[in-house]
Amino acid sequence: MASSHEDAHFSDPTKSLLPNSSSSSPGPRTALIHTKSLILISSIVISSTSFVAAVAFAFLLLSSPTVLHLARPLSKLPRPTVILMSFDGFRFGYHLKAPTPNIRRLISNGTSAEDGLIPVFPSITFPNQYSIATGLFPPHHGIINNYFSDPVSGDRFFTTNNDPKWWLGEPLWQTVARHGLHAAAIFWAGCEVKKGSWTCPPKFCPKYNCFTFEERVDAALGFFDLPAENVPVLVMLYFQDPDSQGHVFGPDHPEITKAVARMDAVLGRLIAGLEQRNIFEDVTIILLGDHGMAGTCDEKYIFLEELFPWIHIGSDWVFSADTLLTIQPPPEISSQEALAKMRQGLSSGKVRNGDKLRVFLKEDLPESFHYAASERIPSIVGIVEEGYMVKYKREKQRYGCGGGHGYDHSLMSMRSFFVAHGPRLPQGKQIPSFQNVEVYNLVTAILKLDGAPNNGSSVFPSSILLQENP
Repeated sequence: MASSHEDAHFSDPTKSLLPNSSSSSPGPRTALIHTKSLILISSIVISSTSFVAAVAFAFLLLSSPTVLHLARPLSKLPRPTVILMSFDGFRFGYHLKAPTPNIRRLISNGTSAEDGLIPVFPSITFPNQYSIATGLFPPHHGIINNYFSDPVSGDRFFTTNNDPKWWLGEPLWQTVARHGLHAAAIFWAGCEVKKGSWTCPPKFCPKYNCFTFEERVDAALGFFDLPAENVPVLVMLYFQDPDSQGHVFGPDHPEITKAVARMDAVLGRLIAGLEQRNIFEDVTIILLGDHGMAGTCDEKYIFLEELFPWIHIGSDWVFSADTLLTIQPPPEISSQEALAKMRQGLSSGKVRNGDKLRVFLKEDLPESFHYAASERIPSIVGIVEEGYMVKYKREKQRYGCGGGHGYDHSLMSMRSFFVAHGPRLPQGKQIPSFQNVEVYNLVTAILKLDGAPNNGSSVFPSSILLQENP
């Protein structure tokens, strides 16, 4: 359950839009239901819903046989089990850059997002890793950036800070523990935070260190060699590549190709280990990333010092820059005044690339950004155009080419990927893209657990998962 501190800060989440599920060709686990037996159902629907909706529903039923997909029963494990793997900065489409037989195997035999997984804003690692874990938008789970300050206490948050006061909501590992079951989390953002029923047990929650990718996979596989009552029903694994290479080289460099091939091999190691234990078909593997990557280069910079003729922005006003600009003016200067002067300068034609930066009061951001309902977010937020970056002032050295993220989360370059394979996932099915806050409910549905309140849709899992045998 949430702590008293969380209760004081947690606001009722707003529901996100539910994407429509797509159809797929029937797999081997199907049962045909002849349409004549469903005419009566159509007449009931007509009497209880709007005429237009009922006609459409009846047409679908009568135009062709309906196929009922059934989940595959477990053969060895006593209960549903999920392995959730995150490849940091794995931009949608990266799997096409190199031979990726293991990723392609899961896509062919599982369910994937046709146009990728949509991150939350800002498209930065810690906010997105924790949104995946909690199903909450950053203002609700509290991690609004990788680094930020509390405006009341002045305390600073860093990625190594495990004080529960920063981490709101209930992440998946805590949900599992609340139900008296075991969960394991290796290097996932927030997993070392002890709160509620989660104590970060050392054997299931190692402290962040330099474990190789292969050692992380081997540790996860080792959990399945424990006595049955000690096997975790949820294992969450984080890998920092190919984000590391993306920042240094950009998304289109040969080093990305190498990194993608290595991550596919890491997945292959996991699959092989599960097959050796005869549990691959019982385990649900969810493979995803937290955000994408865009190329950046020397000429694509905006320097705040060029706004000084309109407003002298103090360096202590700037809480973040680069791909996400956040500014908090001092109390004696109103945010509205500072914003107006910044806009004058940016639109003057005298600030280099000024038209590539749009600044807003946070409450005036597009609603789809879900980036206003927290006092931790500074009052002025700057949306930087894809591929551009903001710096406080120009330095003597040149800024080389590389990669960045944190931009508008709706950009294709910011999308990552989503692939799921398991007993309740249709084979070879592609579904419309969706936002990563939906993952929490999907996992709890597979595990048959009651989840905590979140920003995902409660009916999203049923739009994807196969029905179980009665």
